[in-house]
Amino acid sequence: MKKLHELIAPVALVLGTALLGLVVSSALQTYFLDTLIKVAIVVALYVFIGNSGVLSFGHISFVALGVWTAGVLTVPTAERAAIMPGLAGFLRHATAGNVPSLLLAAVAGLVFAFVAGLPLMRLSGLAAGIATFGVLEIVNNVLRYYDKIGPGLNAFSSVPETTGIWQAAIGALACVVVAFAYQRSRFGRQLRATREDPAAASAAGISIYRQRLLAFAVSGALAGLAGGLYVHLLPVEIDSLYLDVTFITLAMLVVGGSNSLLGAVVGALAIGGLDSFLSASENGVDLLGWHLNLPTGTAELTVGVVMAVILIVRPSGITGGREFSLAWVRR
Repeated sequence: MKKLHELIAPVALVLGTALLGLVVSSALQTYFLDTLIKVAIVVALYVFIGNSGVLSFGHISFVALGVWTAGVLTVPTAERAAIMPGLAGFLRHATAGNVPSLLLAAVAGLVFAFVAGLPLMRLSGLAAGIATFGVLEIVNNVLRYYDKIGPGLNAFSSVPETTGIWQAAIGALACVVVAFAYQRSRFGRQLRATREDPAAASAAGISIYRQRLLAFAVSGALAGLAGGLYVHLLPVEIDSLYLDVTFITLAMLVVGGSNSLLGAVVGALAIGGLDSFLSASENGVDLLGWHLNLPTGTAELTVGVVMAVILIVRPSGITGGREFSLAWVRR
């Protein structure tokens, strides 16, 4: 492929983060794992938002479905009655291993995104954003109160903690490769044409509805996979999959540069890394011989200020919405 070099920088950044995570302490490694999963979520957002130009507040609902799918299927059957007493009969005995649970989480995200997108992808602008927020609200309330499909308000526990540094890195890389393949495909180019000039794209015979629906489904699958990785990392509850993670991942995409895959990865790593470092510093961390212990709340305040400054100075994001180019190296 002529543009294969555009994949070099996102892949190198993910691998570099994974390698750095191997040399830090086990306490700090959790932050690296969380950042890599954030990369997968933000790349999923990019597949739809970046290519279509339509804002979505609902993608964390696909992450939540991935969490529920992988979580329910991998909790040991002997412990499900205690953890999820209201679980429906067919779910009490259905099981799946680590990798199958991740694949099923991706399938759950894909199917739900496709079904939800059937009516939603006819909308544009503010109406589309509000409608996707409605999807987030519906999924959050169903998973919160309908205990026949999960633990409800309780956190998932006893899920095998199989998301180590390499599983998180491979999951993030899989999302990056799928996003790159999609954006270089005929479908990705057609969707970007509808983003730039909807009237001209329609006149050329491109179906805006079908292209948006396809991107929505693909991004839902990637978000579901990220949810599967997340539940295999630490106990997850529904309250951790709502507004906070919705807005921070959207901010990562915008800060990095929403029109490029490189921007999605850079934004996730930059904001995720800064937030993780400051959060660790609030609990005390040794840095170059100094013991850093920041007041509680410093992470949220600093990340907010940094994001505002970046967007004021560079509204198109850190990468300017551009992919990696060999011309950068030559310069």
